[in-house]
Amino acid sequence: MPHHGNEEEHNSSASQEAAERRASSQQEPVIRDNRKVDPVTGQARHPEGEQHAEAHPPVDSDGDALAQAEEILNGVEVPAEESVAQGAGHAEAAELKNDLLRLQAEYVNYRKRVERDRAVAGEMAVIGVLNSLLPVLDDIDAARQHGDLADGPFAAIATKLETALKTYGLVRIVETGVEFDPNIHEALIQQPGEDIEVDTVSQVLRSGYKSGDRVLRAAQVIVAVPA
Repeated sequence: MPHHGNEEEHNSSASQEAAERRASSQQEPVIRDNRKVDPVTGQARHPEGEQHAEAHPPVDSDGDALAQAEEILNGVEVPAEESVAQGAGHAEAAELKNDLLRLQAEYVNYRKRVERDRAVAGEMAVIGVLNSLLPVLDDIDAARQHGDLADGPFAAIATKLETALKTYGLVRIVETGVEFDPNIHEALIQQPGEDIEVDTVSQVLRSGYKSGDRVLRAAQVIVAVPA
């Protein structure tokens, strides 16, 4: 296509337009001054984050940490919505604490009940064994009264058995000359006696036994009564 005008002028105009397009497409660099001291005034600069941090005074490391934390928290303004959320959180924590205390109390009561039941079960087992041996003890008493256990190996065995049963709390009721007690005595015969003011056990026909405060068997006795 033919050019109108001088070719040199046409080339110069095209070069100028290309330079202008390149200049407009490039962005000027942004220079940030991050120096903490102003080079003109010589004063320290405070970025926005540091200014916000200085709104609260520094905490004294030598003071009470808990008191300092409470002071800082009290100085912070909490929006209404956050206050409601915190109140709900405290209520939930208090409810969980009450549940924990209730479970702990139930566990303590359960443990005490189990220990009490275990002790009662052990006591009843011992009482069952002692009751089953009472006829054997009656035979030993009868043999001793007839002189069959004066000496010899069987006498030693009987003594060891009676000693072993005492370790389990077995106590014989064989006292005479004591006041008659219907809780531990069974009166089979009553006889008037001289100088007797109250009913008194004069003779034991069959020994009684008790374990602790529990009477396993009342003693069968003859009671002397006032004449």
